[in-house]
This record gives sequence, structure tokens and C-alpha cells, in this order.
Amino acid sequence: MEFAVTAIVTMLVITDPLGNVPFFLALTEGLGVQEQHRIALRAVMVAAVVLLAFAFLGQPLLTALGITLEAFRIAGGILLFLVSVDMVFARQSGIRSVTNAESREAEARSDVAIFPLAVPLIAGPGAITSVLLLMGEARGSWLNMGVVIAVVLAVLALGLLLLNLGARLMHRLGVTGVNVIGRISGIILSALAVQFILDGLRDVQPALF
Repeated sequence: MEFAVTAIVTMLVITDPLGNVPFFLALTEGLGVQEQHRIALRAVMVAAVVLLAFAFLGQPLLTALGITLEAFRIAGGILLFLVSVDMVFARQSGIRSVTNAESREAEARSDVAIFPLAVPLIAGPGAITSVLLLMGEARGSWLNMGVVIAVVLAVLALGLLLLNLGARLMHRLGVTGVNVIGRISGIILSALAVQFILDGLRDVQPALF
């Protein structure tokens, strides 16, 4: 149960389904509702493929590169902590949003579902790192790995729902409301990030803990 809660909170906070709504509305401005729904569905499906691919192939990739799980826990924790700082201060970050150059490229595309919606907004470096960390925390348990997969799919389904309700949500919450929720999520993510770092250090030097 504790692992499931950690997985849910981590994926919810790092994918930030609500925070993606303003970007989605800006990228699909002027399109009909049905077209927006089609783009949202395609983006979420592509993001699911990306995240699940890293969930199943991430550990073999780390092994092939000679990267230990402990090292990845520490590095991943640092990355997620940087993301949490940006969330607390409501700053845009290249880790969980698009850069100015990427925004200009997206404006020139006729289909924004794959880029920048699926990657990097939904399945960005932070989300990929979180999936790899959680699969590592599963420690080979099929039950825990199944929990991670289920959580990823559930969070993506929630993200799809929020994208489809985007206009109504923004009307009710506004930018300030979205930022308040993002700041609270950032505080939670910072604690999770520190825990990942401590877990990595503990595995490297058990005597210190």
C-alpha cells in the first residue's frame, strides 16, 4: 500500500495533468472541440507508449550503460528536486515544459499531438525518470511492477479527462488556481525527491544510515 501511494503521488505530481491544460488550450486554440479531443487522445496514447517502453526497457538500458540503480536513484532524485523548485516558484522549466524554440517549432506544425504535447509535456524527462525510479523501487516484485504500470495508465487517463475538460477547468480555476495547486505539488515532489536520494545513498553506504 505504501509503495502504491508513493507511485500515485509521484506520477500525479510529475506529470502534472492539470498544469498541462493551459499549454494544451494554447496549442489547440481555434480548433473545434472534436479536433481537440482527437489531439488529446493521440497525445496521451503516444505518451503511454513512451512511458511504458521505458518502464520495461529502462533497467536493461541502464545495465547496458553500466549505470547502477543506486546511481540512478541519486541522479533522478536530484532531477526531480530541480523540477519541484520550479513548481514551487511557478517557473517554466525545460524539464517539464517547452522552450521558446520548441514553442516556435510547434506553432509551425499542423499536428501538435506528438510534439510538444506527448513529448515533452506529458512524457517528459521528469516523467520518464520517475517511471524508471519507481520500477527500480519495485525491486523485481511483479506485484509492485504491476502497480507502477497501473498507476501510469490511470494518471494518463486522468490527464486525458482533464485535457478534454480544459476550457471549463481554466474558466473555474484560472491561472492563479493552477499555480497554487502546482506549488503544493512541488512541495510534495521535493520531499519525494529527497527520499529517492536518501534511498540511493543508503544502498551505497548502509553504514551511514
